[in-house]
Amino acid sequence: MGAPPLSGSLEEHTVEAFVSLAERQGQATSGHHNKNFVLPLTEQMARVVRRDTGTPVTVRIRRRALPVVIRTWADEAEILDAIQGVLPHVPQCLYKGENYAIHSYVEGVPLSKACSNGKSVDTLIIRALADLLAQMTQVRSGALPALPSGWPGSRTDSQAFLRTLVLMADQQIRQPNWSDFGGLFAALGIPEDALLRLADRVPAMSRRPFSLLHADLHRDNVIMSYAGDSPLICVDWELATYGDPLHDLATHLVRMQYPARQWDEVIGAWAAAMRRVRPAAVRGLTTDLAHYIDFERAQSVYPDVMRAAQSLQNSPNQKTLDAAKGEVARALSVAAGPLGLGSVPDGQEIERILFRWLAARNGGRGLIAKIDSWTWDPRHPERPDFPHTAVVQALRAEGAAPASRVLKGTGHLNTIVHVPGISFPVVVRRKVPNVDRRERGYLSEHAVLRTIEESRVEVAAPRFLALGTSYQGEPFAIHTYEGSLGPNRPPSHPSHGLLPHEANALVDQLCALTRVNYEVLDPTAAEGSFYTVLSEQLVQLVHELPKESQQLARVLGLPDAERLRQILARHQVGERKQALLHGDLNPWNLVRRPDRLALTIIDWEMAVVGDPLYDLVRHMHLTPTRPEIRDRMFNRWSLRLAPEYTEGWRRDWGVYRWIEIVRSAYIDLDRLVTGASLDAPNVRRALDSYSMTLKAATASLGLRERRMHNPYLALALAERGPRTLTP
Repeated sequence: MGAPPLSGSLEEHTVEAFVSLAERQGQATSGHHNKNFVLPLTEQMARVVRRDTGTPVTVRIRRRALPVVIRTWADEAEILDAIQGVLPHVPQCLYKGENYAIHSYVEGVPLSKACSNGKSVDTLIIRALADLLAQMTQVRSGALPALPSGWPGSRTDSQAFLRTLVLMADQQIRQPNWSDFGGLFAALGIPEDALLRLADRVPAMSRRPFSLLHADLHRDNVIMSYAGDSPLICVDWELATYGDPLHDLATHLVRMQYPARQWDEVIGAWAAAMRRVRPAAVRGLTTDLAHYIDFERAQSVYPDVMRAAQSLQNSPNQKTLDAAKGEVARALSVAAGPLGLGSVPDGQEIERILFRWLAARNGGRGLIAKIDSWTWDPRHPERPDFPHTAVVQALRAEGAAPASRVLKGTGHLNTIVHVPGISFPVVVRRKVPNVDRRERGYLSEHAVLRTIEESRVEVAAPRFLALGTSYQGEPFAIHTYEGSLGPNRPPSHPSHGLLPHEANALVDQLCALTRVNYEVLDPTAAEGSFYTVLSEQLVQLVHELPKESQQLARVLGLPDAERLRQILARHQVGERKQALLHGDLNPWNLVRRPDRLALTIIDWEMAVVGDPLYDLVRHMHLTPTRPEIRDRMFNRWSLRLAPEYTEGWRRDWGVYRWIEIVRSAYIDLDRLVTGASLDAPNVRRALDSYSMTLKAATASLGLRERRMHNPYLALALAERGPRTLTP
């Protein structure tokens, strides 16, 4: 029997001394969320916890670490108290402090010591683990701590439970870390609302009775005891929760890191064990388990990326960078499908993104000294208003930008930064590697911007400041940022259409473009028919589509390249004087600004010399445009330009609109097949309405839309959007 307890202040002093002793002399054991130390009770501490002197205990000290886990309950001791009667061999909480707890020691060997991650687990152990998970369903809900507000009211609503988990992951993992890591996630292609969109996509599921879940049952948390009465004991219950038992199976499958060949065996053992104690928990197993596994993989990308980045910051060398790159690449690859990310960066791009993130935080030490060794492109001389030193400062600031200032589009990663000593914000602009936009530009964006600046016309375009290569020879450009920029507020785009004053301002800028001397960019650009060139570019685009995209196009009734050439040749437009065009005036290439210019036009890499009517019509195709705004723009445009730019526009604008509908039918279909650029908002919106685009294109081509014999393909194109056809 233990000795009588100590009095108040003496007890506190005794416990603090014992915890300090544990940190100095205790045997450290594994723990993801706590530092665990095993040591025997001193005589005084034994009196505090009423145990015999010399009894081994575990001192658990909460790690000061990133918030990277979902917690339903704050007090592990209350959970342990609730399960003592059902799982009597789990640890007991003997004493609880503010940042530590003292538990009874579970004698035995962690499963991880006998059977490391990735190795096969013996069949008898798999069955015993399944029995443990089933046994947890016997813990009475009334004995557990109170659940947080907002928990599903129905104790069988699996869909509501999974949606709650996703929202908790956003609240407890993503949000607290977003100020420090949001820019890194944005550069990697994970948008701020990725988990919220996942919550919206949680499907209807079978109803299963809720129960206590361990929610973190991996090899370190399974103790193989020395005694034979309870061969396996679960420890570390601080992430326990209450909900659908299928969630526990999913986390167990993923975190135990079973070999793939053992998954079916584990699932079968779990189902057999559950049928013996709670048969209703097995409802919908074959269809619903995948949803929980998707969630586990989706939420894991946040802690995995943050831990990798933090390890790199603690040890900034090439070896750690290589390890962090591999871990981030693995996490992104498994989370891409569940989060709907489409394509993910390759290893080299991930390394560059991590390097820039680190460079902004480690002050140029060691590996990061390479940030200063960038190379200037000799074709574009240094500008007096943005010298060499400013470029270095911009590159150093790039990796520290918050998520709201990291903008990933279909072809570029754009980072808005402030440079000390420079009065205006700038954009560091990098091409996203391995992205084929299908539509190609034919003029140098940098030359276009410089020509616009030198023309002194009233076009709100960025000023081109610098061009060069940085770490690993990666090209970059730096432009001015011309839009309004509030604290932690991303640029505003007219994604739902232009306001009247914005429509006026855009027309005025398109008119001003006709005064730019395009001959310095391409002296022969205006020779020949613009419509003929435009048609041939579309035919070539269709000819170069991947085989899979061409096959599906034929299935859906779209003509091949040669047949399309014949159809396009039936139409012609009148000849008008040509001018410099932007070429891609979608809403996300227009940034709202507070002055009379109203909009800054960005992303000029699709600039071309051609018919000014085409720029206006393509904008209306890519942007939601109400009839009254369309009429306002056409009227203002036709009145402000000289007749040589506008003659016959009423006859011809429908031809340009038609060719853009046809173009979208091919490009959007290719994106559905390849999964390219799905994280860009203009792409997501286009793909959501693909079935309507397809109907309009086949009708305008004078072709009959083919009936799809495969009902699942028809459903995918009409309703489900890009993720259904993405590998």
